[in-house]
Order: sequence, then structure tokens, then C-alpha cells
Amino acid sequence: SSRRPLLFISNSRAQTFRNLVGGTLSGTAKTRRAVNPSNEQELAEVPVATQEDVDRAVEAAKTAFPSWSKLSQDDRAAYLTKFTDAIDANSQGLSALLGKETGKPPQAAGMEVFFLISQLREIIKFRLTEELVEDSDEKKVVTRHVPIGVGVGIIPWNFPMMIGAFKLVSALLVGNTFIWKPSPFSPYTALKLGELGAKIFPKGVFSVLSGDESLGPMFTSHPDVGKISFTGSVATGKRVMAACAPTLKRVTLELGGNDAAIICPDVDIAAIVPKVATVALMNTGQVCLCVKRVYVHEDIYDEFLKAFVAFVKTLKRGGPEDAEAFIGSTQNGMQYAKLMDLYSHISKEGWKVVLGGEPSESDKGKGFYMPTTIIDNPPEDSKIVAEEQFGPIVPLLKWSDEEDVLRRANASLMGLGGSVWSKDLERAERLTRRLEAGSVWVNTHFETGPHVSFGGHKESGIGVESGIDGLKGWCNSQTIWVKKI
Repeated sequence: SSRRPLLFISNSRAQTFRNLVGGTLSGTAKTRRAVNPSNEQELAEVPVATQEDVDRAVEAAKTAFPSWSKLSQDDRAAYLTKFTDAIDANSQGLSALLGKETGKPPQAAGMEVFFLISQLREIIKFRLTEELVEDSDEKKVVTRHVPIGVGVGIIPWNFPMMIGAFKLVSALLVGNTFIWKPSPFSPYTALKLGELGAKIFPKGVFSVLSGDESLGPMFTSHPDVGKISFTGSVATGKRVMAACAPTLKRVTLELGGNDAAIICPDVDIAAIVPKVATVALMNTGQVCLCVKRVYVHEDIYDEFLKAFVAFVKTLKRGGPEDAEAFIGSTQNGMQYAKLMDLYSHISKEGWKVVLGGEPSESDKGKGFYMPTTIIDNPPEDSKIVAEEQFGPIVPLLKWSDEEDVLRRANASLMGLGGSVWSKDLERAERLTRRLEAGSVWVNTHFETGPHVSFGGHKESGIGVESGIDGLKGWCNSQTIWVKKI
């Protein structure tokens, strides 16, 4: 279409990955390689940023901030529209690269890129406005939201493009400058977005730095970084928060989830099983907002379990080249090791397996693949119920009493999402309102939107992203008092 610029990632440099620091694409003396998790083959070399690189990126972002923040929201949105158009123009290549770095089958990788582009176009339309709190003969009082300064996004490996781009666009739209730190497990698409951004944004407004495990702490401790937006595990989130404390950085944490889905006895089993199973196993279960615990009323439990197993058997497993696959590999060796430990508890704790189970020797070939597994009614205190799995393994549990199932659903230290499934909408909404979670649904799960705030309760995080409240999270509040003397 005429909206698209002729801004493409250079094919001649397709396997060259450089950091974007202060408007300049540059390599580093030391490099490393991530692996394609579907076959464990090494991918291209990527930079390993040093403290000096971090200091240069932060200094460039700090220098760019005054002029960038003075632009109107409409002017900043025009830059962001060009950037989104450039992603759109390169969507096919980015989707293929995303598949290689994450192991996602084409359906999943393509969906991430499509979802990202459509959501960015909506976020860019939002505007923060000043609020006239009081206007009397004596005084005028106005509240407004002003950008913080240099923002850093610490991005996870499960949605390395989408989550990073949401943070980037939200931060820049309201006037911050932004540095993107991708996960060492999935740096490739982020570096290519940096290549596009280098041609679009003023120098220093946007940087991308790839590195190893030492890179995140360089940002969280840097005195000139004003805000850290982190998505990842609860354990790392706590470390990020502690590291931000000495400089009192603003911090948004979007952490893990152990979402419960409560299935009432009046549901149409054939209609909802595919929906529940899909949101339990999408992205190979590597989604903070996946259904992690399925509580099914005892009156329909056996029938539901049978239908659930039958549907999950139809979900094909495969790698980035398999267009029909729904379930892919685990994204990295660290998470694979965690899942191997979790699966070992099947025999240790005596869980009843109705599909899948512990990996056999034939499962342990190339690629971080785990058997898609369903556990039948494990004890409430078992590891698979008490902890977030983050893999293709789902427990189904029985319930009979409303108060009891709510207590069990809310027993988790996490509170990201939860859902209730019933034809009785009044009952379902009443139950849903008692779930201790940031996003709760009736007859669906994982629905999010650019216009709706998203965040966790309890150990699932602090602050929100998305929507107007998400934009305000990238700002400081300022109240202006004008005395009419």
C-alpha cells in the first residue's frame, strides 16, 4: 500500500547483527551466539555490550530527551507510524527470523508479528491529555503527565518482538527515549528492529543493546536511567526491583502467572474444550497469561477430561519449518532443564498421566522438545499445581463447592489472570470478580487489547502496561497551580 515506505532490512547483511547505540549501528569486540531451540544449531554472532556501550547508549538517550520530549504527541506518533510501517514491510523476514530464535512454528511466529503490528497501530492513536481539576475565580489547577527521561525495556524470550515493541512505542509516544535490552536467548529480531529504527528515529531516541547476563544489571544500576520496564520471572523481577532501589528508579514489573480456569457444570463441553486447551498450550505453554490450572466441576470432569485429551492429541508439534504445527520447542536450555525437573516429579509424586508423560530416550533428540502432557487431578500441593509450569504440561483438577474452588484458585502467590466458564453469565461474573488477579475473564482467557490496562496482582507484578494507564506508567504526574491574583 502507499502507506508502506521502501524501508527494508538489507539482504546482503541478513546475517550481520549489530547494536544500535546513539543512532549508530556498531559491533563489539566480544560476540556470542544463541541457538535455534528447535534443532540446537548455533545462530549468527551477536554483540556482547560492555559497560562503555551502556554508558554511550544512556548518554545518547539523555542527550536526545529534551528535543524528543518537546515534540507534540502527534509528531512523535508520526515517527512511530513510520517504524510500524517498516516492521510491516519486513514482516515476512522478521517472522522467519523469530521462528529461528524462538523455535516457534510459522503459525505462532506469524501471529506474534501480525498481532504486534495491529496493536502498535492502535497504541499510536492514544493521547495523554491534561486534566483541569479546578477553575474558579481564585485559581486554576491542572494535572498533567510528563515523560520520565531515559527508559529501558528488559525483554523476555517468549515474545521477544511483541513485548519489546509495546514497551518501545508506549515509552516513545509519551516523550521518553528508550533502550531495548533483549534476552540473550532471543536477541535477533530486536537487533533487526534496531536496524530499521536507525533509519527512522533521531539519534539517541532509540537504542538496542544485545549482551550476556551481565547487561541487565548495568542498566538497573545506572544513575541516568529513569525507568525500567521488565517482563520475566518473579525471581528476576525481585532482583530488578532491588537493583532499582538505590536510585529510586520508576519500575514496572510484569512477572509470572499461575492462571486458573474454573469450568462450571453447565458448559457446552464440545464448544469450550478447544478454547481452554488452546489458551493452555499456545506458544507451547510459554505465556505468562496461559491457563495453568483447569478446575473442572466433578459432575462433568470425566467427560471434559476425555474431550480435552482428544483435542490436545490433534495439536501438531513441530519446528519453524512446519506450517501445520501448533506446539513448538521450549525456547532455551535453561527452561528445558526446569521442565525436565518438573516432568521428573510425575514419577516422584505419582501423578496420573492421561497424555504424554516423562520424556523417553527417543524424545531426547535434537531440539528442546517436551511431550505435550495432561495430568489427571493431582494433589493441590503438588509442584505442577503450586508452581507456574511454563511448558506444554497442564493439570486438570476437580471441584464441587464454589467457596472451595475460589480458595484454591486464589491460593497462588501469583495473580496475573483467571477465568470462569459458564452459560450462567451472572454466576460467572460473580465468581470472576472474586478472583485475585489483574485480568479476569468470563468464557474466554488471554484476551488483551491496546486500549485495556494489563498487570498483575500479588507476585505477578507492579504497575500496568497498555491502555492509557500503561502510557501514564511511563510518566511522572505533575500538578500545576495557578493563583489568579
